[in-house]
Amino acid sequence: MTADLLRERFLDFFKVRNHKIVASDSLVPQDDPTVLFTPAGMNQFKKEFLGFDSGFRRAATCQRCLRTDDLDKVGKTPGHHTFFEMLGNFSFGDYFKKEAISFAWEFLTKELKLEKDRLWVSVYQEDDEAEGIWRDLIKVPAQKIIRLGEKENFWPSEAKTKGPNGPCGPCSEIFFDRGEDIGCQRANCSPACDCGRFVEVWNLVFTQFNRKEPGILEPLPKKNIDTGMGLERLVAVIEATESNFQTSLFKPIIEEIKQGLSPQLVSNLQIKRTLPERELIYAISDHIRAIVFAIFDGVLPSNETRGYVIRKLIRKSSLHLKTLGIKNKPFLYKLVPAVAEVMKVPYPDLLLRRENIAQIILAEEKNFIAILNSSESLFREKFAALLKKPDPEIAAKIAFYLYDTYGIPLELTQDWLKNHNLNISQEVFQQELTQVRNRSKSKTQIKEGIFVGGDLYAGLRPTRFLGYKFNSYRVKVSEIFKDNLKVKRINKGEYATIILEQTVFYPQSGGQVADTGKIIKGKNVFIVSDARKVGNVILHLGKVQEGSFKKNDSVLAQIDAQRRLSIARNHTATHLLQAALRKVLGVHVQQQGSLVREDYLRFDFTHFKDIGRAELDRIEEIVNGYILENYCVLAKQMSLSNARRKGALAFFGEKYASKVRVVSIGDVSLELCGGTHLDSTARIGIFKIISESSVAAGIRRIEAVTGVSAYKHIKEEESKLAELSEILGVSVENLSRELEKRLVRIKELEKLKYNQQREKIMILLDSWIENAEKINEIKIITQILDDTDIEILREAVDILKKKTHPAVIALGTRQKNKALLVIGITGDLVDKGIDAVKLIKDCGGILGGSGGGRKDFAQAGGNKPENFSLAFGELKNKVARMINSSKA
Repeated sequence: MTADLLRERFLDFFKVRNHKIVASDSLVPQDDPTVLFTPAGMNQFKKEFLGFDSGFRRAATCQRCLRTDDLDKVGKTPGHHTFFEMLGNFSFGDYFKKEAISFAWEFLTKELKLEKDRLWVSVYQEDDEAEGIWRDLIKVPAQKIIRLGEKENFWPSEAKTKGPNGPCGPCSEIFFDRGEDIGCQRANCSPACDCGRFVEVWNLVFTQFNRKEPGILEPLPKKNIDTGMGLERLVAVIEATESNFQTSLFKPIIEEIKQGLSPQLVSNLQIKRTLPERELIYAISDHIRAIVFAIFDGVLPSNETRGYVIRKLIRKSSLHLKTLGIKNKPFLYKLVPAVAEVMKVPYPDLLLRRENIAQIILAEEKNFIAILNSSESLFREKFAALLKKPDPEIAAKIAFYLYDTYGIPLELTQDWLKNHNLNISQEVFQQELTQVRNRSKSKTQIKEGIFVGGDLYAGLRPTRFLGYKFNSYRVKVSEIFKDNLKVKRINKGEYATIILEQTVFYPQSGGQVADTGKIIKGKNVFIVSDARKVGNVILHLGKVQEGSFKKNDSVLAQIDAQRRLSIARNHTATHLLQAALRKVLGVHVQQQGSLVREDYLRFDFTHFKDIGRAELDRIEEIVNGYILENYCVLAKQMSLSNARRKGALAFFGEKYASKVRVVSIGDVSLELCGGTHLDSTARIGIFKIISESSVAAGIRRIEAVTGVSAYKHIKEEESKLAELSEILGVSVENLSRELEKRLVRIKELEKLKYNQQREKIMILLDSWIENAEKINEIKIITQILDDTDIEILREAVDILKKKTHPAVIALGTRQKNKALLVIGITGDLVDKGIDAVKLIKDCGGILGGSGGGRKDFAQAGGNKPENFSLAFGELKNKVARMINSSKA
């Protein structure tokens, strides 16, 4: 049975049992401050667990998840992963232990036909009820039911004694027995043993308590069920493999990795069961899945939060590949098609994105390879002072800086330090690592606990949105909150959150900013500055401007209609822009993010090349053509499956319900969209692109304006052109010709200046040789020149090397606040061990910068031109030491 069929069988099993089948959430959790990535199936249902009414009380999912807690174990154990899929069924105050246990047993033994004799279960040590159901109802032999403590069988782990506060409860796990010949082979071996014989297949969590300090467990009025079963482990059980990495989910990826390895290593892998290289291959096959799906869900490699995690995974994989013999060339990106092929059934869009994802990984690989290739020069630069005066603690801090900033692994740094007789303090390195992790946690505002601040609006009735048809509507106040507390009344000057039974205010969503406006009751006015959505409840945030408001008041909800119109112009224009981009650049263009405000729009999309001026002009022309065609803009509700069949485009980061709103613009655009739009394209007026740029590898950004904002922008450009025309004394029509003429003249003057500088310096070369200082018969030529082209200095060095030897030549120039230095070594000295690169490192550091090059020629730049005398002094000392060293 394939993984694709397992997913289907699991979801179908629970669909028949009245569970709503909910699509996997993104790896990037929405409105959840407790996690960086989606770590489990239950995360997208936190609001339902807290009492929000989503229209269903039973659900089942196959959720893609990402965890890095056990990163160091990945590849070394049969079942640890960063990316994995979690099958789960959930109950929100509906069924409880008896049904959850029965469903699980029925699915495993009847649907999948696993042998009952090979299944064991564990229960929490105090959960007599669960044990009784397993023993008396399911008929599991008593000897195959084990009781475990709160660390193993309570959720969250050890929550009873250590917290966090909030919903919690005992859990029961189902284990598959791989056989007596596996693991420790002791007669009393059970799921309590971690020898590997027993595989945890399914975890059933019975959320029945609310924990309060000090460790008090109060029964919840509504008890919930939260289950999780790792698809990878289940596939390993079904396919009877020793490891998840030997299953059909990983085999194609691993085979692709082997294509890049030496035949000898591949042969060894086939012969030997245990091999360090095998662990690296397994880790790479795991990491590439996490990388691909994170990018698929909009996370790009970076030095910040989620992007930092993905960058680390790419670099860790690159280092593994290097160890396996794939050096100095990108390879990881080649695995993307294999991942897309394996996962094409549940994620067909991955096939459409594979080229874009591969290009993003390729760019990141190239960047890291360049860093690794420059590691030697980085080590010499950063550890220069320690070579003279070793200090393990300072060495540790520098090592961590290289790890944190450049991604250079500690092991690589340690090897270099060992070769140079330097030690490192592991304790200080770990301290630095801990501090950065704490800062990162603070910066990302990850909050402690599982459920944080979500129950404030629990139990409230969903707000009906009327804003597609109306700008104002008479409605009723259902609740008022102030300082996170329900209140009956608010008065003038007080900030509060008002909830209405119905509303015309569009809450911030899908890249579109929220409406603003007023809630009015006679002379009483509440200014709405923001609108947000929590679950299905729309919150109106603002301040009482006049009078007071209380619960059950009948009020007039009124948005700023002109502002809404400007937002609608930009939103409809955004759809037209995507259509034009796909027409000009290709159908590979997909939305990666957007911002729709009243004053401008921003659109991020996949594209790997720079966009030329001609292409931008064409895109702008097409959008304005759509506007002039005055296409009707229509919105219809339909099933998600029907919308996809019609070819409607979807935004990568948005989660869609089974019923979706589809916005069509003539025959040029069809998109899933919940935002507010115009009724015809002509009302946009004008569309003007104001900027185009790259925001990440493979991601471009266009900013544009419409309507009045576009008109103002055009007038500002006209004003600037008129001002420039006046300064240059020509008409606007002749500006280009005049600028070209002046640029030609500037180039002529620059060439003249260059030739004059060159001629002057060439005359001085012989005198420099004649007046050179000597160290052991070696001529040391040092000169400082002001505002001289670096190319002239390079040429002068080459000529001097031909005119005289043995010689060390160092020529510097001051250019405003910059220092540039070139060093040349004659060939006879290079043979004796004099190295221009070593000299430039020391001199460059004194000049406030760094440099590099070859043994016979190197150059550096810095921001301390006043230090040339010091740099030349160090150069002479260094040369003297090198000569003495070569003699010894």
